[in-house]
Amino acid sequence: MSLVPSTVRIIGTGLIGGSLGMALGAAGASVQVQDVSPGTTALAVELGVGHVAVPEDPDPELVVVAAPPDATATLVVEALRTWPDALVTDVASVKGIVLEGVARAVDEAMLTRYIGAHPMAGREVSGVISARGDLFRGRPFVVVPHDTTRRDAVTLLQGVATAIGAVPVVLPAAEHDTAVAHVSHVPQVLSSLLATTLLSPDEHALALSGQGLRDTTRIADSDPRLWVEILGANAAAVTSVLEGVRERMDDVLTALATMPGDPDPAVGSRRALAELIADGNRGARRIPGKHGGASDAFATVTVLVPDRPGELGRLFTEMGEIGVNLEDFRLEHNYGRQVGLGHLAVDASREELLTRELSARGWTVAEA
Repeated sequence: MSLVPSTVRIIGTGLIGGSLGMALGAAGASVQVQDVSPGTTALAVELGVGHVAVPEDPDPELVVVAAPPDATATLVVEALRTWPDALVTDVASVKGIVLEGVARAVDEAMLTRYIGAHPMAGREVSGVISARGDLFRGRPFVVVPHDTTRRDAVTLLQGVATAIGAVPVVLPAAEHDTAVAHVSHVPQVLSSLLATTLLSPDEHALALSGQGLRDTTRIADSDPRLWVEILGANAAAVTSVLEGVRERMDDVLTALATMPGDPDPAVGSRRALAELIADGNRGARRIPGKHGGASDAFATVTVLVPDRPGELGRLFTEMGEIGVNLEDFRLEHNYGRQVGLGHLAVDASREELLTRELSARGWTVAEA
């Protein structure tokens, strides 16, 4: 039995709406697309997101609103009224404000057909041209019911999440909004703040940039208009987290102010800086790894990979021959280097074996 409804209407065909249409179509649904922009609608059809509904098409069983938070509630209400037998969901990244807007506009019976959702996937590029049918694979798909949501609605969305390769998670709206403030919205603010410091240095300074800077500023290249709406819609939760960041930043500034030129820097200043870095270590290790566990279950082995065709493939092949599974991989390749740094995440219990065997096969393994 199919996990997806036979007919789905996607309202809003940007990155997420477009990717959902592709994924649901691949899972067996007949996908109807609708967008405020005729040009975007036409492009979505050409890219294979779905088709424009015609009068003889059946009404959708599921309607997905994929629009910015400020427009989402209005579109959800319109969908509930237009298709009285359909389940209506939205994929906005903030849930509380949408639920409040819908609840104010419809009666209790209609509200039972609404359920929120949030696929925790995206890219720093936007628009349907960037849509991918595999965008949600392995990513959490948050299902956000409210007190009167139909019970079968939760089951249906969990099935949809599974069908597109995502991992369904059920959370109430308030808990969801607090969570995404920590893992998505505040990281966007901090990445953007860091990137603004790069407006001042000259090109000679920027030529020294390494992978760390690229990693921490990657998401800074995001859509300003969309993020203004997201941050405004989740302002309370984001403010709470940022206030904690401000307190830690004040501690750092105080510590740094006492250190320059002092032959015997205050022990407290050094401790404050060390505690910041150590707390950062602990926080980073709490990010779930490939298999859902804490990342400290894995170790990273760094190998120098010559900049020649076939070398990366040879490395992966020899890892397989050694019998060590690759959990994650990142290649660091800076300008002017004749080698790249391959960061291999492996089970911590296999680190010593992999290091020894790769070294024996002629690979240069960097010391931690």
